[in-house]
Amino acid sequence: MIEQYLGFDSDFIIIGLAALVLVLIILMIVHVAQMSKLKKTYNLFMSGKNAKSLEDTLVYRLQQVDELIEANGNNERNIKTLFKKMEGCFQKFGMVKYDAFDEMGGKLSFVIALLNEKNSGYILNVVHSRTGCYSYVKEIIDGNSIVALAEEEEEALRKALEL
Repeated sequence: MIEQYLGFDSDFIIIGLAALVLVLIILMIVHVAQMSKLKKTYNLFMSGKNAKSLEDTLVYRLQQVDELIEANGNNERNIKTLFKKMEGCFQKFGMVKYDAFDEMGGKLSFVIALLNEKNSGYILNVVHSRTGCYSYVKEIIDGNSIVALAEEEEEALRKALEL
């Protein structure tokens, strides 16, 4: 009688509610399975550890991080010191072998240009002759020499400056 008065069948409502309950049961089973998996993972993480030992492990790892940060700072300072020292070291060189005297042969004489980062340094000219071996040094400042350079010395300087 009520069904006629309201204009719908209560069977449809019951079937709809049963379907809703079934969907909720399936969702509940899925969530229980996820919680079970999460609990297993948590127990595995915590197995053999109590809160104090876990705290000790975290403190130890944080101390290691602090030590690494300090070591990194020391490394950066050491690298800066090395680069500062390297500025004065010879970093560029040029070499030319030549025959100082046509009668000697074998190109036994040579010129070496040694320059630092700022293109300052020395040119070493070693001349080999029948009577002996003579060496000459000329200073280079900012890629230039105060003293006139021989052709071989200029070539060695040019080779060093190209590096």
